Amino acid sequence: MAGESPLAPGAAPGLYFASLGSGSKGNATLVSDGETLILVDCGFGMREAERRMARLGVHPRQLSALLVTHEHSDHITGVGALARRYRLPVHLSAGSWLSGKLGEVPQLDLLTPQARFAIGGLEIDPVTVPHDAREPIQFRIRAQARSLGLLTDLGHPTAHVVEAFRHCDALFLECNHDPRMLAEGPYPPHLKRRVAGRWGHLANAQAATLLQRLGLDRLERIVCSHLSAQNNHPERVLEALTPLLDGDESRLMISTQDHGTDWQRVA
Repeated sequence: MAGESPLAPGAAPGLYFASLGSGSKGNATLVSDGETLILVDCGFGMREAERRMARLGVHPRQLSALLVTHEHSDHITGVGALARRYRLPVHLSAGSWLSGKLGEVPQLDLLTPQARFAIGGLEIDPVTVPHDAREPIQFRIRAQARSLGLLTDLGHPTAHVVEAFRHCDALFLECNHDPRMLAEGPYPPHLKRRVAGRWGHLANAQAATLLQRLGLDRLERIVCSHLSAQNNHPERVLEALTPLLDGDESRLMISTQDHGTDWQRVA
């Protein structure tokens, strides 16, 4: 539930996650094994991030680290300020660091893509993905014999991505746009080409095809993420993905821009 932190006394063991919000105005995801708590990306200003974490029953002082997928503002805006205020280590690729958008931080860990590392009880695989950033990565996180995939900001699903995220127990999956809405929407032509291109963002049908390739048998939660406010609608996302689940929407949820999600647990 929203106000119940996995770090609270008496919390059941498991792999927990919650979104602070997802979309073009900001993205951030909390992940915990009940002992270690990390924040993946922070596209919100520090005060807004603190407010959103409070809704989920946690405080930035409880964080063990910040992870960054890439340097776009909807993912990195609040990272530097949080790191400096709460003396948090930041883990990111060298390319993201060299973008110069982070500023000085107390502790920096430059990640090698495809090289697993650990933070407390969380084992983390940084995975290279095709996106129009300096050195973008996404993450697969393992704990308590379960795994969570964070897979957004993906131009197209490569064989490498499919192999890295196959058979997760829970998955944040980019469902950015509906092609017709994008084509008829307000974006200028160059931005439409960028979004729909091979280094942009996944359309709903692409997300559905990727989900089939990743395998559905183990997936307990599928979090539809990074929906465009102008070029998509939750109903269109559900129309694309629900048929893969034999009409069962119980495993699907939408991470919204304003609310994100409540805490979810896979055990």
